[in-house]
Amino acid sequence: MHSSLPDFDMPSDEQVHLAAESFRLLSDPTRIKVLWALLQGESSVACLAELAGAAPTAVSQHLAKLRLAGLVKGRREGTFVYYSAADEHVRGLLAQALHHADHMDRDIPGGDAQPHRPRMRNA
Repeated sequence: MHSSLPDFDMPSDEQVHLAAESFRLLSDPTRIKVLWALLQGESSVACLAELAGAAPTAVSQHLAKLRLAGLVKGRREGTFVYYSAADEHVRGLLAQALHHADHMDRDIPGGDAQPHRPRMRNA
């Protein structure tokens, strides 16, 4: 059936594996908070830990995994490392996920294709 569709193109196994790994890494609430903060600008582990409500050692471990997956990058300045989101793909991925969650939370149909800034709640 799908073979009769002229524009049907299945992603490669490697693309599927890498996408699944990215989604796996984004399945942790602390990592989502850390990435959201990094999309607002560069930050240190201590600042990210405070924003995410997590211990600095835990945030550091999360950042190491996100960095290995290519979702964040680090810049060393003296003894400090400042982190930022890797690129605009990360912004799009996270914005779409939060947009979807916002629509699910408010029971809004999914017809709006443009991601918007999700409503932020007080913790």
